[in-house]
This record gives sequence, C-alpha cells and structure tokens, in this order.
Amino acid sequence: MFETTTLLKQRFAALRSRAEFFSLRHVRQSSQHLSVRKNVAEPPSLSRDEGAMLTVRLNGVEAYAATGDLSQQGLQLALQQAEDLAERISAHALLDLRNQPVAQGRADYCSPNLEQPFPSLGDCYELLGRESAAVPHDERLVNWQVSLGVSTVEQIYLNTAGAENRQAQRFVFPGLSVTAYDGQDSQTRSLGRENFGQQGGADVISRCGLIGAGAKVADQALQLLLAPNTPQGRRDILLMPDQMMLQIHESIGHPLELDRILGDERNYAGTSFVKTTDFGTLQYGSRLLNVTFDPDIPEQLASYSHDDDGTAAHKQFLIREGLLIRPLGGALSQFRSGLDGVANSRACGWNRAPIDRMANLNIEPGDKSLPQLIAGIEHGVLMSTNRSWSIDDARNKFQFGCEWGQLIENGELKGVVKNPNYRGISADFWRNLSAVGDASTFQVLGTPNCGKGEPNQVVRVGHASPACVFSQIDVFGGDA
Repeated sequence: MFETTTLLKQRFAALRSRAEFFSLRHVRQSSQHLSVRKNVAEPPSLSRDEGAMLTVRLNGVEAYAATGDLSQQGLQLALQQAEDLAERISAHALLDLRNQPVAQGRADYCSPNLEQPFPSLGDCYELLGRESAAVPHDERLVNWQVSLGVSTVEQIYLNTAGAENRQAQRFVFPGLSVTAYDGQDSQTRSLGRENFGQQGGADVISRCGLIGAGAKVADQALQLLLAPNTPQGRRDILLMPDQMMLQIHESIGHPLELDRILGDERNYAGTSFVKTTDFGTLQYGSRLLNVTFDPDIPEQLASYSHDDDGTAAHKQFLIREGLLIRPLGGALSQFRSGLDGVANSRACGWNRAPIDRMANLNIEPGDKSLPQLIAGIEHGVLMSTNRSWSIDDARNKFQFGCEWGQLIENGELKGVVKNPNYRGISADFWRNLSAVGDASTFQVLGTPNCGKGEPNQVVRVGHASPACVFSQIDVFGGDA
C-alpha cells in the first residue's frame, strides 16, 4: 500500500505555482464484478483507473484540473491549467476564498482486514456457483443471479499547508436475487437488493448472509407468488433496516446536503424542502429520531479519517430528538453559508471535484427489541427490502415500494403479503416515528451507486439503522 507516496511527494514539492495555495489528490482504483446466473458463470468485469486532481487558490479564486499523466511534466501542466482557469473566471467569481481555512491534518486510514488477501477469482466463482446451485428446481423459478463486487481504492491527499492524508480501502458487495413467475404474476426476492455492502475482506461475504441464502431467498420468492396483495389504508408500518436505509437516504440524506439547500443542485436532481433558517428550529421528526453523520464504524462503506478536501471527519448529530441542528455541508458550503457542517466533501474519482455528499448517515438505536416493536402494533405491515422509489424534486413527497411484507395484527406477525407500498411527506412521516429498535435490530448497510452532480458522480454511501415503527401511514398494494 501507498508505494507511490514518496514519488508523489517529491513531484508535488517540485511543482511551481503562482497560487497562494494548491493541493493534489491522487486516486488509484481497481474493481471486479463476478456473477453466476442460473448456474452459468458470466465473464468477469475488471477495471483499473488512476490519476490526480490539482486544485489551486489564486487571488481568492479556486479552480482545478485533472490528469491521468502522473509524470512531473503532466502534473505541472495540470497545475498550470488550473491556474489559467482561476484567472479566466476571476472576473465572475462569487466568493473570495483567501480567508477560508485550509486543511493541515496528517493521517492514515485503512479498511479492516485489508492486510488479508482476498479470495482468488476461482474461489469466488466456486462460492457463487454453490449458492446458485442451492436454488431449488421449480419451474416457477425463472431467473436467479448470485454476484460479488469488490473495489480497492488508494488515495493520497497533499497540500501546500502541510496536509498529508492517505487512505486505503476495500469495498465488498455480495448480492443474490431470485425471480418467480406463475404465468400471471412475477415476484423478485433478493438479499437486501444492493444494500449489503461493507468495507473489509472475505468476512463481509459471510457477515452479509450470502452463504446459505440461495434456498431461503428462492422460497420467499415463491411465497410472494401465493400471497395476497397488501391491503390499502392507513396502518402502522414496521420498516426493517434494509428499507430504512432507502428512507434515510432519500428523505433525510439528500434534503440535508447543503449545496442543494443553497440551490446548486437544482438542474440535475432537484433542490430541498429544507431552508438555511430551519437549522436549530425545524422539528424534523418525533423526539425518537436521532440521526448522525458517523465516519467511525470501521466496516461501514463511507468510514474515513478525512474527506476529499482534507477535513478531519468526526461523528456529529444532524438531528437530535427530532430537532434539525446541522446540515451535510463540507468546508466550501460551510464558508458560503456560515453554518456548521461535517467533513463530507467527496468525489467519485480523480477526475471529479469534491461536492457535498452524504457519507455514513445513520439512525441511532432506541430501546425496543423486534418482538417488542411487533407487540406494540395493533394493525400494521412489516416491510423489508426496497424495490421502487419516487420522490419529488424538493425531496419531500415520496412513494416507496418493498419486496417483502407481512401483516401484523394485535401484536402478532401474520401472513405474507406482496407488493407492499407506502407514501408520505418527509417531515410529516418522520414526525410519525413511534418506536425505534434497539441494538439487536441495528444493521450496517449501504449503497454503491448514489448519483449526484454535473458531471455525474456515483459514490458509495453507508446507512446503518435499527428497525423502526411509523404510525398511521398511507399503505397500499399492487392494485391501488
């Protein structure tokens, strides 16, 4: 790891610039995606990418340029391009950044078990093949796939204020899905859809439940075929962690990204119903809602020591006892708005500039076990694993659907229902949070493909949550 550090530092020190400040962010990434579909191994998808971003601050104007040429000449040329751009846009600059503080930290960060070698391609295909073969022979099971994605990323950040941050991370994404069809209806059941991603090694595969899941997931797909539709009306809903992560992502994470609130994101993915004046005043949810930016859970996808602007990352409450107190805004957005944010300036690679991105966004556990959550519901539906989502441009009005549902009547879990869906308004929905699961219901999950920005950036985002109950929610099935 980090074998390029010495050479990069030498070349960085040799760069010549007329800027008052500049930085270099080097990223090297390799990825593989393996899949077995219906007991047939598909060709592996392998990729490798490497380059650097040079950022300058010249007369208070910030600009950047990226290059895949890491020679001294290539880095110097990119730095010159960034300086030239800063000069060209200076007449139109909206901010004078001369007084904005710059990062000075020095740290190394590594994923857990990174020193342990990952299983070979052959061993991985053997594991996927066994799980695929465990899907039982049934003419109604028309398609199934078992997959494994692995990405390894090394990043080095240097700047002229003395910062030196190095991060080496490995991300593992096990997946399994089975589709059943009876001639009239089709139902798909999966191992948490794409939510089971974590940092680590081969331990992630077993921790996420892939081993032994083939037969179980197939059985649930067949159960869904035979199940009635979810009834329509207002009911309590018990959302399991793999659906809570989508709820957190869409109706807390994106609305709290500060660049959205300031209006920067409106052309691509909408703005936010949240205003800068809401921090410290808006009751976002019930008093049971406690939401944190938490980069300190080692296995979670977006755990890191520093963000891509070199700002040190620490756990912070965004919502405490339902009250909105802090946005998801990195150093630049904090400087612009005067609001305290978090270290979440993040880029998807070496050729993108960091922007405000949610990272690990979690709900803190409460005090109820899963049996206690169920016992507290008179008429409700347990819902698990997102399969569809729709939310308006302000990240306010939403409609979400799940793969798996079970009725709850008089405090007891009853039969399976298919096509469980629900809808609501973000802040009203969170104010109806009526019970929060304890640590025994808490799961660390995440998604590899959150998109945002122009040009588009797809990043890894972590979400950890207990199971949660929401009261009197508009619920409907596939016929509504």
